[in-house]
Amino acid sequence: MSRKILQAIFDDDDVLLGAVKDLRAANYHIEEVFTPFPVHGLEKAVGLPNTRIAIMAFIYGLMGLAFAVWMMNYMMIADWPQNIGGKPSFSFAENMPAFVPIMFELTVYFSAHLLVITFYMRSRLWPFKKAENPDIRTTDDHFMIEIVVSDDVIALENLLKKAGVKEIKLKA
Repeated sequence: MSRKILQAIFDDDDVLLGAVKDLRAANYHIEEVFTPFPVHGLEKAVGLPNTRIAIMAFIYGLMGLAFAVWMMNYMMIADWPQNIGGKPSFSFAENMPAFVPIMFELTVYFSAHLLVITFYMRSRLWPFKKAENPDIRTTDDHFMIEIVVSDDVIALENLLKKAGVKEIKLKA
């Protein structure tokens, strides 16, 4: 049994969303959906699990905060204490109000930059990577669903035509 991919091309995001819901109701496996812009509700309609990106943002923020506290304690208290504006430099706790902006900025900096790196690694978007987009029109104004087909292609094509497909291609 060979694995075939059916590509259904749409020209409206609402029609695409309805077709995805119909395909999921008919128990077809949707391999991938290509859209030129984010379609609200598509990830739930396709059945994607919730992302853990918020958890990673929190962890990266904590790493930035810990680094900021360590860095400021080492620089301003342990290594080179200075009397700036009459503020005591004997302990971190006495100087903490002055350090709050630095702690905030490093928390945001670590979170943002490490999230970008995590996103690129998770998405496998490396420098000089060739595009995996099977139809160039999906970067402009068309939408495409790739569906894994096993046996009954005719029933799937009829379901897609009823849903409002614009074009259907079968790739082996």
